Amino acid sequence: MKANVNEDTCIGCGLCADTCPEVFVMENSIAKVKVPEVPPEYGDCCREAADECPVEAISID
Repeated sequence: MKANVNEDTCIGCGLCADTCPEVFVMENSIAKVKVPEVPPEYGDCCREAADECPVEAISID
């Protein structure tokens, strides 16, 4: 599984980094994915972060 953040859509709320800090980090007020491949044990929190993103900036492949 891979997570992607659309940096043009991200509003920098930080919810994803709070929800799943193992996958997401805030850099210069924009969310970034910090792992190239989401480890299976973080799949649930990664999906939760994507579902809770208020602007739907996170996609999961």
